[in-house]
Amino acid sequence: MEFDVSNQIASRISQLGKSFLGAVTAIGYASLLIWDSLYLMFRGRKVNQPVRMHLIIDEIINAGVKAVPVVALMSATIGVMLSIQGIHTLSIFGAETQVTFGLAISIPREFAPLITGILVAGRSGSQLTSRVGSMQLNGEIDALTVMGIAPARYVVGPSLIGLLFSLPVLVVIGNLAAFSAAGLYIHATLGIGPDAYWADILDVVTVNDFMHGIIKSVIFAILLSMISISLGMRVSGGAEVLGRSTTSSVVTCIAAIIAADTVFALLL
Repeated sequence: MEFDVSNQIASRISQLGKSFLGAVTAIGYASLLIWDSLYLMFRGRKVNQPVRMHLIIDEIINAGVKAVPVVALMSATIGVMLSIQGIHTLSIFGAETQVTFGLAISIPREFAPLITGILVAGRSGSQLTSRVGSMQLNGEIDALTVMGIAPARYVVGPSLIGLLFSLPVLVVIGNLAAFSAAGLYIHATLGIGPDAYWADILDVVTVNDFMHGIIKSVIFAILLSMISISLGMRVSGGAEVLGRSTTSSVVTCIAAIIAADTVFALLL
């Protein structure tokens, strides 16, 4: 009996060790991909490996422009939801009109970057993993290497630059949509006019609050690129593996974004 328990403990420790080593390997591989892409972004022309502008524009359109409607709609919904909950909570103290001050801090610092990051992770993260994984299965990544084209230049670099540009812009759009929708609901519920509403918002919110969200979006963009592309690059086997990697990409990206947001909240 004791021998069986010892074997189970040893087996469990071995599994945890393999999982830890696998996680470290994945993080290292993703970090190398991002490092190579950043190097080629700034030094690509000197080593005859420039990142093509048309590829970057395509990524900005796919990850940014096409995501504007869903980000605006979801951010507006979040703004209304926060207004409803804020008014309901503050009504206990008879301070419903103070809801604008809570919105001024919570939306730009927390909810706009977090919701935008999660939406882009579900939309663009899965797309990146699926596309890169398909290229890996079809041998296109190996073909690029044989032709002397660095995969980091053709695949990773444009995606990273596109997300680094798109995500902060989407956060700004999310802020505007959330504040606007919240203002309409507060006007309809409490009778606070748009001028008074925006005056209260601008009295509380600062540039640092907006920059807090922008910095978060940059970190989220790097995490999305690292996770999505590295999982796609490591696809091997067949379509079933590609499907699992795509699903894993979405879950891992969302978990990483929430974890990073928690670290920001604790530190800042």
